[in-house]
Amino acid sequence: MLTFALAQGSWQWFATFIGVTLLSLVFAFQGRPAWTPGPRSPYMRVLVAYSLVVGLCVAIALAPMLQRWQWLFPMPGTRGGCDELGRYEVARTRAAVADLARRDPAALAYAQEQQRDKAVADCLAATTTLWLPLYGAGAAVLVGACTWSLDRNRSRRGTRTDSSPPGTADAEAQPNGTD
Repeated sequence: MLTFALAQGSWQWFATFIGVTLLSLVFAFQGRPAWTPGPRSPYMRVLVAYSLVVGLCVAIALAPMLQRWQWLFPMPGTRGGCDELGRYEVARTRAAVADLARRDPAALAYAQEQQRDKAVADCLAATTTLWLPLYGAGAAVLVGACTWSLDRNRSRRGTRTDSSPPGTADAEAQPNGTD
C-alpha cells in the first residue's frame, strides 16, 4: 500500500527505491531448497514464490520508468491519448480562468502547464497500471526459468548451491590425505 501511495506525483521515484531495496533483500537472503524434480516438490513451491516476489519488486521499480521512457513502454496508441488529454486540459484551464488571461498572462500560462502536466501524468499512471502486471509476470517467468535452469544444472554437476548445508560439497571435493 505504501508503494502505491508513493507512486504518484513527486514521490514516484521513491517507489523505484522501494522496489530496488526489496530486490536487494530478496537476493541477499534467498534460500531455496536443493533442486528436486517434480511440479509439486518443495523446491518448485519455493521457486514460484521467489519468482513472484522478484517480479513484484521489478514491477514496483519499473513503474516510474514506464511512465517516463517511451522505449521501455512502447505500447502503440497509449501515449498519444495522454498528450491529447493534456491539450484538452490546457484549453479547459484557459476557459476556467478566462479573466486571468487579461490580468496576468504568466499566471495563466503557469496554471495551464500545471494542469497539462497533471493530466498527462495521471493518464500515464493509469495506462501503466494496466500494463504493469504484464511486466511483473514477465520478470517472474524469466527469473523462475533462469533460476530453475541454474539450480538444475548445479544439481546435475553435484556442485554446492547457496542453500545447501555448508561443508557438503567441500568435504567431497577435498582429498582426505589417504590413498
